[in-house]
Amino acid sequence: MSLPDLPGALRPAAQPEQAWWWEPLDASGAAVTLTGDLAEQRFPHQGDAESWLGETWRELAEAGTAAVVLHEHERAVYGPMPLSE
Repeated sequence: MSLPDLPGALRPAAQPEQAWWWEPLDASGAAVTLTGDLAEQRFPHQGDAESWLGETWRELAEAGTAAVVLHEHERAVYGPMPLSE
């Protein structure tokens, strides 16, 4: 016996797609592999990704990142953008 589908109002909200992400690059333009809290961050909106970068750019730079490229899925939106004061 299967249960009927829940009405729309009772269904759990769908998680937003995490389409936005930063590609970290070193000074030569090669990809940087990040670890810990900096690794593989993805965001549902462009503004969320940009806010995260604003909060963490110094940590990224300390981890060897010289520039970043913003992506939506696999499409490069802008960059490389240098991380400097």
